[in-house]
Amino acid sequence: MSGCSAYEKPRVEVIQVAQRRRWTVAEKARMVEESFQPGMNVSYVARRHGVAPNLLFRWRKLMAEGGKAALDAGEQVVSITEVRALKKQIRELECLDGAKRRKFVSKSAQGKLGKSRAFPLQKPGKMR
Repeated sequence: MSGCSAYEKPRVEVIQVAQRRRWTVAEKARMVEESFQPGMNVSYVARRHGVAPNLLFRWRKLMAEGGKAALDAGEQVVSITEVRALKKQIRELECLDGAKRRKFVSKSAQGKLGKSRAFPLQKPGKMR
């Protein structure tokens, strides 16, 4: 069914996967600035730098939304995947902290109830 005779060995084609290209913040900013130059076209700039045009449009949008302010302020820029991982870690720690607090509160409440009662138990017929 594979098109090979009984005496031929089937061929296996090895495909290499290229790693994703990473651009520095300075490179991204330079490409975005270049795309805003008069007479420049986003597709042309993207093609010149080997970037997909939709990616360059995304970078332009992010810069317009405040990415440029973060660069000008000299603040460290963190990727969204890093932010998500840190938020997940915070949630996990808060859950652990909340579980420990609940356990501590329930133990201390049991200890207080066992030692003294606010209202002593009485038979229903004998009310004061």
